[in-house]
Amino acid sequence: MSEKYYITTAIAYTSGKPHIGNTYEIVLADSIARYKRMLGYDVFFQTGTDEHGQKIEDKAKAAGVAPQQFVDQVAGQIKEIWDLMNTSYDKFMRTTDPDHERQVQKIFKKLYDQGDIYKSEYEGWYCKPCESFFTESQIVDGKCPDCGAPVEKAKEEAYFFRMSKYADRLLKHIEENPEFIQPESRKNEMINNFIKPGLQDLCVSRTSFTWGVPVDFDPKHVVYVWIDALTNYITGLGYDCDGNHGKKFKHYWPADVHLIGKDILRFHTIYWPIMLMALDLPLPKQVFGHPWLLVGEGKMSKSKGNVIYADDLVRYFGVDAVRYIMLHEMPFAQDGTVTYELMIERINSDLANILGNLVNRTLSMTNKYFGGLVHNANVSDPIDDELIALAKATPANVQKKMDELRVADAIDEIFALLRRSNKYIDETMPWALGKDETKKDRLATVLYNLLESIRIAAILLESYLPETSKAILDQLNTQQRSYDSVLTFGQLEDGIHVTPKPQILFARIDEKEMLEKIEAEQPKKAPVKPAEPAKPQITIDDFAKIEMKVGQVLSCEKHPKADKLLVSQIDIGEEKPRQIVSGIAGSYKPEQMVGKKVVVITNLAPAKLRGVESQGMILAGMGENQIEVLSVEKLPVGSTVR
Repeated sequence: MSEKYYITTAIAYTSGKPHIGNTYEIVLADSIARYKRMLGYDVFFQTGTDEHGQKIEDKAKAAGVAPQQFVDQVAGQIKEIWDLMNTSYDKFMRTTDPDHERQVQKIFKKLYDQGDIYKSEYEGWYCKPCESFFTESQIVDGKCPDCGAPVEKAKEEAYFFRMSKYADRLLKHIEENPEFIQPESRKNEMINNFIKPGLQDLCVSRTSFTWGVPVDFDPKHVVYVWIDALTNYITGLGYDCDGNHGKKFKHYWPADVHLIGKDILRFHTIYWPIMLMALDLPLPKQVFGHPWLLVGEGKMSKSKGNVIYADDLVRYFGVDAVRYIMLHEMPFAQDGTVTYELMIERINSDLANILGNLVNRTLSMTNKYFGGLVHNANVSDPIDDELIALAKATPANVQKKMDELRVADAIDEIFALLRRSNKYIDETMPWALGKDETKKDRLATVLYNLLESIRIAAILLESYLPETSKAILDQLNTQQRSYDSVLTFGQLEDGIHVTPKPQILFARIDEKEMLEKIEAEQPKKAPVKPAEPAKPQITIDDFAKIEMKVGQVLSCEKHPKADKLLVSQIDIGEEKPRQIVSGIAGSYKPEQMVGKKVVVITNLAPAKLRGVESQGMILAGMGENQIEVLSVEKLPVGSTVR
């Protein structure tokens, strides 16, 4: 029996049409699911929609429709985009599904009966966009610490989940299972910022709105977002709180990976595991908090005029080109930024040139010199060795990256083979061999090596560019399309004929023409601030004067005389920690800095900032109304940064 693999995305909130940042997650999950299927895993891939809450009730009211009608329309729109992006999910889960709502009620009652949920009264600050409660110390300048929206005072009767009861058990699980939270930097954030300072009990019901799953034994309450939303991962498989679980739940649970955005990591690595512990269920093997896909100058926002939707991009560039941009432009643990100019450049250079041109000219030469016949005459030359060795190594190289969910790096491994194939054409010069009848067998071998390398690359590309992969293999006219067939070089059938008329996989895009088209069709953007004057150029000798090291923040506190400054004690591998004052209080609370590995300029002359000495500088990036500290994951404290 095949080994099972259960992968989920976060369920999309049905407050509106998903932009490409939301769509990135489903495409990322799809590439992982497709890859695992190709390896022979028994994959179940679940996605869906989160459809309850005050924000949706308010939006439905503003639209003049019932909440169910509102979410039906938005859920349909989300599913259409997921389908447009050619994602191969096995189940599209909706939290308004009757079976899910019944199980949510049962789960709530079970947790109440065993003393994990109790009734009390909530008073504090509430963020409607995040549907989250915060204490006075958690809010920042009267705003939500997660999304920056204004918070409002709220007081109402509510049920609470005893988080603290399971805190020690959760911490032990995280420390004993290093792969549970990935990437590594996300794990440190959860432990140091939330678990170790002490977990507060979680509000799990509301009475101030009605659009939610009713608490059946106390109907004026509706189940608040997280018990409703997070349990979709088990109810979608047929979990039954009474123990009569469906076959899928018995087979696929626990999840192998929950793929989620980094902004909801806390809910998936603290609330969700504790709920599962209370239900006496195994925890998921891994929660992967992927970074954000940003556009232009920062996070997508309608007010900034930089929101981009996947269906618009598909009209401009095609499905696989958009998938490529989403998957390739995202670093493993850092936010990725795309612009229309970058999209066009990548399509022209990577897809049209490196991939498309390689396939087209190899097929064209096969037709020109051999009437399309594929023949390995086995007239080898040492110049073949490097290409063949790379073609043989590429499947393992890809698998190593995919085992770590480094999808962009996996794609780079395939494109390394394509680049090497293009270089091989320049080295062997088939057009010169074609002029010499005595070298016809050598030419046949060269073209066979190219066609076989293309076949291997095309099969490996199926996880990321499924339509393109099929188009290439169809043009090769090969039946050798299984993953096993890429593990041995030379599986392309001798004696078949490639297509007589190669199709263009990706046409080159005229940047000026395309940008004018996009500009004409897109909403007008908010005015852009003038760019700051460029800094004077420096030489490499100037840069060499700067000493930078990896440091870890041991403690952090507010500056006693300046609201915008934080004072950190940082271990950089010296006998004593460095005290560094940074103007980052607008973006970070002191507890958020503790445990971070940061890059420190260590040979900056000491200076006093508002009376407190600073012995260096933390490197950070600055965007519109946001500062982000540069952090590292694996380098040890004291490592030199160059």
